[in-house]
Amino acid sequence: MSSESRCENCIIRQFNSLRAMSKEELKQVSDSKTSKTYKKGEAIFEEGEKLNGVFCVRDGVSKLSKLSSNGKDQIVKLASKGEVMGQRSVIAEETSNLSAVAVNDMELCFIPKEIIVNTLHKNPDFNFEVLRLMAHDLREADDVIVNISQKTVKQRIAEAFIYLKSNYGEDKEGYLMLTLSREDIANVVGTATESCIRIISEFKKMGLLKSSGKKLGILDEKKLKDLAEGF
Repeated sequence: MSSESRCENCIIRQFNSLRAMSKEELKQVSDSKTSKTYKKGEAIFEEGEKLNGVFCVRDGVSKLSKLSSNGKDQIVKLASKGEVMGQRSVIAEETSNLSAVAVNDMELCFIPKEIIVNTLHKNPDFNFEVLRLMAHDLREADDVIVNISQKTVKQRIAEAFIYLKSNYGEDKEGYLMLTLSREDIANVVGTATESCIRIISEFKKMGLLKSSGKKLGILDEKKLKDLAEGF
């Protein structure tokens, strides 16, 4: 294992609960973890699966979704560099509540369950970091519920584009770095793909968005934000 891929030297861990581990604990994680790569569209884990560890994202983006009763995916979260997936299931000793699929090519570190559970029992700082991040996830979930119940589909789609720009940035031509399919955008905001395509087309006519093949870019961020806020 190269020195930079060891947890002790990994910059990524600064973004998650692993930052609260001691040097010795990080050494144990490094010695027991395995590196995995996933191609775009590949499943990392499925809803209802028993997870024997957690996944730390070194590179790429994953969509975390839940299958609704009508057979449609609702994307709950996008997990990117530095985030840990599967932590809740491992700690609660429950099967996974969500499915994780790679949105683009991904590099992950898989950390066995025993290491996480043992460290939780021994290290109060790690315990606190895990709780803090879970509380943050709960807050985000609350926001999603309020958005879906109180905002129109148009507002939610406008908000999704602002989120993609502020979190993942743009390329030099002004297109969003993270390209989500129209179906994925629909699954993020909780609408039918056809409605999503129609609204994106409307936004383009209004001069809010531009497109090139599958790529989309924001032309007028202020107007898009106003629309998202209902002005």
